[in-house]
Amino acid sequence: MSAEEFEREYNKEFNENIKNQTEDDLKIDEMQKTNKGRVFEGVANGRVVLCGANAYEQKYYFNPIFKQIPESIKKELNIISVLFTQEAGGIFTIVFEEDGQISIETNADEEDITYDEITAGLLVSEVRRKRQDLFEALGLYYRLYVLHESPADILGDED
Repeated sequence: MSAEEFEREYNKEFNENIKNQTEDDLKIDEMQKTNKGRVFEGVANGRVVLCGANAYEQKYYFNPIFKQIPESIKKELNIISVLFTQEAGGIFTIVFEEDGQISIETNADEEDITYDEITAGLLVSEVRRKRQDLFEALGLYYRLYVLHESPADILGDED
């Protein structure tokens, strides 16, 4: 299959999945943090939250604009997020950067004395290392389906 055929096929599939979504649906300016009504994650400059977990209220959030992602990946993201907050506490988020790269972020309430920044940092490094393939695939998904980059351009970047 040529790059042009590949691009046509994926554009066709993507357009069918998002007929009812607008460009504004793909951007999130702010999400409210579930505990105490504070801002969950300020999202600016094209950053979009994929998912997150909150240890304070034991809640998990998955951004509904990514509902096309396969269920197995959604479950894996849920497990990663929830296990992270059970181990380190605080709030854990996975965010798409403007260029399609994935950032893993963790923070805690100022009054949380049980949150361990060192453990959280080590866990973030471990998650990045063990799930590198997953995050690379999600980054490609984001670049293709949200940023509408050409598959030929993306394949050219890997040279």
